[in-house]
Amino acid sequence: MLWTDDRFRWSEHVPEAGRSLSRLPPERGDPLALARRSDFGFSKMDISRNEQRILHILAQGGHIRALKNERGKIVDVQCYNRDGWILAGCPLWLFQKLKRRKAIRSQSSRPYQITKRGLELVRAEYDNR
Repeated sequence: MLWTDDRFRWSEHVPEAGRSLSRLPPERGDPLALARRSDFGFSKMDISRNEQRILHILAQGGHIRALKNERGKIVDVQCYNRDGWILAGCPLWLFQKLKRRKAIRSQSSRPYQITKRGLELVRAEYDNR
């Protein structure tokens, strides 16, 4: 709790006391605001091994099909590689995480494919074919 007294007013001594943090300049209100603004609002980040595996399959020409219920909500996903085989390791939470990071997207109700952002996140792997 903030200590107040009639003789001492915080607004006289601290200029930011009466203002909300959103109105402060980025360096004073949020030190990470400048980093978030670059690269379409996302900074370069490491991704998990499972995300890496899915993005690598999508980069090779695979796609993700979303299975929806009657209301149109996505209830399950299936990840296909370029040969048409279904990958078992693509749970719904991983799909939502990739979608939130804008690594995948769907256009005109087609299956989800990798985006340019997803290609930036994926690291090169050797293909044992």
